[in-house]
Amino acid sequence: SGVYYPLFVSATGAAAVQREFELGGIDRTANFNLNLKVKSNADVVFLDPAYTFVSPVFGGQLTLDMTSIVGVNTVALSGTLTSSVGPATVTRSGSIRDSVSGAGDLYPKATLRWNAGVNNYMTYVMGDIPIGTYDSSRLANLGIGHGAIDGGGGYTYLDPATGHEFSAVTGFTYNFTNTSTDYQNGIDWHLDWGASQFLSKTAFIGAVGYFYEQITADKGSLPILGPVESGVIGLGPQLGFIIPAGDEKIYLNFKAYEEFDNHDRPAGWNAWVTLSISVNPPPATRPTVAAKY
Repeated sequence: SGVYYPLFVSATGAAAVQREFELGGIDRTANFNLNLKVKSNADVVFLDPAYTFVSPVFGGQLTLDMTSIVGVNTVALSGTLTSSVGPATVTRSGSIRDSVSGAGDLYPKATLRWNAGVNNYMTYVMGDIPIGTYDSSRLANLGIGHGAIDGGGGYTYLDPATGHEFSAVTGFTYNFTNTSTDYQNGIDWHLDWGASQFLSKTAFIGAVGYFYEQITADKGSLPILGPVESGVIGLGPQLGFIIPAGDEKIYLNFKAYEEFDNHDRPAGWNAWVTLSISVNPPPATRPTVAAKY
């Protein structure tokens, strides 16, 4: 399968630092204020070949897939630094821009699913193989510059009789050290959930959300910044349609998230449109039996 993913991100942030020092035997206080604005525009394609085993594995359905990324990423950063010591104030502004094209990292994944009536269960393990286009001295990259491993599980409740549906997937991510920067992101916990009510056999409405929280701090950041443990919550609506079209089935979904309760990272909003086209399996045919007369 393939997914086209256009990305338009804009964020602003401010940091204020106060430093005391001694000059000429007199204690002085220096104040530094940094205001930054970053914009990122990317056009990337996710390629995701997958294989599902016919024979059950541990009583469930095993799927192996390998996701890769190709595309273009452009990042622009502008900022203003203001420093003051007593009545003296100095301000400096500047901007830089960078663009890169190529391939991103590889993401191998194994998923095991089970079904028990209206209850569905899954577990997964996923990795990041850092072979993508990356340079620690550049603003724009398509790879993240370090390996990672993520694992977790999920649950879906779906009752066709009432049209009730609820899904949740949670997991933990361990990040390896970026050897180019000697920086290591902390272990994070993430939870994605969605609830919906089918209005008919082909349309539903509901809500979606996610939680992201680091449970350990980053390693390698400047001590003056203190411990960096980012987190954010997202919440919003969703609307979906299932459209039969001959031998094909079209799935169309709209959802949006408003972010809040953020720390050590910016908050904003994001919207997603999903269009999926699947081919119905051919009807089973009975084997022809040759008869002799």
